[in-house]
Amino acid sequence: MKKQLVAIAVISSVLFTNISYAAQINVVPERENTEELVGLSSGIILGAVVGGPIGAFIGGLTGSLIGKSVGDNSEIKTQQSLLSQQQYEINETSQKIAQMDQQQQSLVQMKSELARVQAHQQQTLTELSIGMNVQFKTGSSQIEPLFKQQLDNVAYMMASMPELNVDLMGFADRRGNDDYNQALSEQRLLEVTHYIVAQGIDKSRLQGQAYGASAPVHQTQNFENDFFDRRVTLTLIPESAQLAAN
Repeated sequence: MKKQLVAIAVISSVLFTNISYAAQINVVPERENTEELVGLSSGIILGAVVGGPIGAFIGGLTGSLIGKSVGDNSEIKTQQSLLSQQQYEINETSQKIAQMDQQQQSLVQMKSELARVQAHQQQTLTELSIGMNVQFKTGSSQIEPLFKQQLDNVAYMMASMPELNVDLMGFADRRGNDDYNQALSEQRLLEVTHYIVAQGIDKSRLQGQAYGASAPVHQTQNFENDFFDRRVTLTLIPESAQLAAN
């Protein structure tokens, strides 16, 4: 029993002396070996009590291995925590990339839809430019239902394209005197202007002038040609072109 106590005292003294010396020379290993030191010291003490110096050696070796195992498990848990954090960041990045892909697809669809709408507007504008005359019956300034649909299309285009203005010109055929024809052309111009404004278009975007019978479509006057002279002609003008002209 005395040998065992002496062995414990000697080994403990050596152990604590080594630990103190390591601390003084600032030895910093890559990973702290606290678990191994605790296991070593515990194993030495336990081995010395049970089996003397030989037991102390065997116990120290076993305790050191156990301490090392505990340290390895701690390091594994640390690495697993880092891996979990990295996986979380990867998942977040993947979600952001997926959202960017969806936004890119939406942008492509919006551009395609915009191109389709613009193409439709251009087609409608071309069609309106071909036949932009509102015809009238003899001595009348009343807009016929057939031409109201055409004026509705004009109002739609102006509402869709705020930069678009309209120039109107009123005419009359050559029957009647000049004063009467002038007044009739002015009244026709006024009726068309009021109709477009009634569809929600600002009057400032409409400009016009009446010319009476001074600008016939054909030089020869007859019943058929007079029909084409009783008209209000509409010309669509982009605001940029109007400013350039002024």
